[in-house]
Amino acid sequence: MKNIMEIDGYKAVIQYDSENEIFRGEFIELNGGADFYAKDIKGLRKEGKISLKVFLDMCREKGVGPVKKFSGKFNLRIPTQLHAKIATVAAADGKSINVWIVEKLSRMVDKSV
Repeated sequence: MKNIMEIDGYKAVIQYDSENEIFRGEFIELNGGADFYAKDIKGLRKEGKISLKVFLDMCREKGVGPVKKFSGKFNLRIPTQLHAKIATVAAADGKSINVWIVEKLSRMVDKSV
């Protein structure tokens, strides 16, 4: 997975700040902010474990679930010409726009993961 680090089953997006020469990680599936920083990957993993533990402990104390809930719905604005093209190719495939897009997005995500 490109630029994604998994720590104890939770995924974090990793970025490098070349100006400050430091890595930054941010957990992406949590219901709140939990980020961490380090100069190298080994340190980043260590700091990530600490940040995650602090976040999970806070969730337990407050009786809150740590994982963000996704509804399965999101709005997407696209150019009208693209919308028309998608409608055409989906219909030619015998599929609804939703089914067609879900299939395409699934394939793209599966390639990235």
